[in-house]
Amino acid sequence: MQRVFLDTCVLYPAHLRDTILRLAEADLIQPLWSADILAELRRNLCDRQKDDEPTAAKVDRLISTLKGFFPDSMVDGYEPLVDRMENHPKDRHVLAAALHGNADVLLTFNLKDFEVRPIGEGFPELLHPDAFLLDVLDLAPGVVVRLLDRQVAEHKRPPKHLQGLLDVLDRSGLSGFAAEVRRHLD
Repeated sequence: MQRVFLDTCVLYPAHLRDTILRLAEADLIQPLWSADILAELRRNLCDRQKDDEPTAAKVDRLISTLKGFFPDSMVDGYEPLVDRMENHPKDRHVLAAALHGNADVLLTFNLKDFEVRPIGEGFPELLHPDAFLLDVLDLAPGVVVRLLDRQVAEHKRPPKHLQGLLDVLDRSGLSGFAAEVRRHLD
C-alpha cells in the first residue's frame, strides 16, 4: 500500500477529498498529512464561507472526522527538516512532512512549487492528482469504479449520478481520470 502525503490543495475540493479518502478506506493507499496541512485546510475552508458554505464548526467537525477515521495519518516531528528543503518557501513544510513521514508519493496540484527540491534516496515521487488517480485506476479499475458509485450513492447533494461526479472531477483538474473512468463504463 502506497503512503500518500496529501497537500492542502488535494484535500480542499470536497469531491476529490472524498474520492481519495475512499481509496484509503479500501486500503488502496495510506493517506498522510500534518497539523500544518490541516490548519491550512481549516483556514482555506473558513475563508471561503458564504451563507450556504461550511461554517467554522462544520470545518472543525470535518477535520476531527479526518483525524478520527485515519488516526495513523498524522505526520509530526518534521519541523527540523523544513529549513533544509529547497523547494518554494511556502511549501517547504509540505515536502519536509512528506519526507519525514516516509511517503511514497507527494500528491499536489502545485507541481511548480516543488520543482527545485533535493533529489535523493527517500524522497517521495511528486504526482498531480490526475496522474495518481489514473495509476490507481489502472491497478484496480473495478474497485475504483465501485468506490465512485458508492460515493455518488452516499452523497446528500448533487451530483447524484456517476457521470455528474465525473463532470465535477473533470472541472477540478482531473480530466484524464474522468475520461478514463468513462471509458471503463462504456
